[in-house]
Amino acid sequence: MAPAVEFRVTRYDPAADEQPRLVSYEVEVAAADRVLDGLEYIKRRLDPSVAFRRSCAHGVCGSDALVINGTVRLACKTLLQDLEPPLLVEPLATFPVIRDLVVDLTSFFEATRRVRPWLEAGEPIPEREFLQTPAELTAFAEGTKCILCASCVTACPVVKRGTPYIGPAAVVQGHRFVNDSRDVGAEARLRILAAADGAGACENFFECTKVCPRGILVTKRINEIKAMLQAGGYVKGDAADG
Repeated sequence: MAPAVEFRVTRYDPAADEQPRLVSYEVEVAAADRVLDGLEYIKRRLDPSVAFRRSCAHGVCGSDALVINGTVRLACKTLLQDLEPPLLVEPLATFPVIRDLVVDLTSFFEATRRVRPWLEAGEPIPEREFLQTPAELTAFAEGTKCILCASCVTACPVVKRGTPYIGPAAVVQGHRFVNDSRDVGAEARLRILAAADGAGACENFFECTKVCPRGILVTKRINEIKAMLQAGGYVKGDAADG
């Protein structure tokens, strides 16, 4: 019989509960099981009413980002053997809770859309494909690894404090397209990132970099955008936010 691990899971239905509460479950796990496996065990065998997000279960979709034992992690990439029991599983902070471990990410995706995270190709359009050198690809490749899990936003002390800030993920998305040699929308994006709540709101705590499940050097990319804004003569707070 597999050993049991105690999961303490946040339960909360805003329509029915005054405050979140912790509910304990004894979960039978194998040595190599992940936190996601434990949550699915609870859902299938102990309490089907527990709500959480998951999709690919392989660290690609980013949907199962949670606060696990006080640290933001992907449940599908976090091994139980690497954690000290009991396990405390909470929803992402800084976002409204829809139910239990599911949060409303509307504000996160609205912030991301502000930086226009799509390729704005110039003219003329090539007959076959755009060609890039390895160096041109390297300039933006890291940003393409972002899976929009919102871990960096939850970990950010600036966001937690309530200071207006577009957030680290949005700045990384802006960095990805501003540095793409095929794109012609850099000017508009830099004006957006120069707004009072743009890249300049980052205070270099590096918490976003620590929790990124894709290993993106988030703070470094934010500082590169800051340097671009300074070199371009953008004034923080004076720019339109698009």
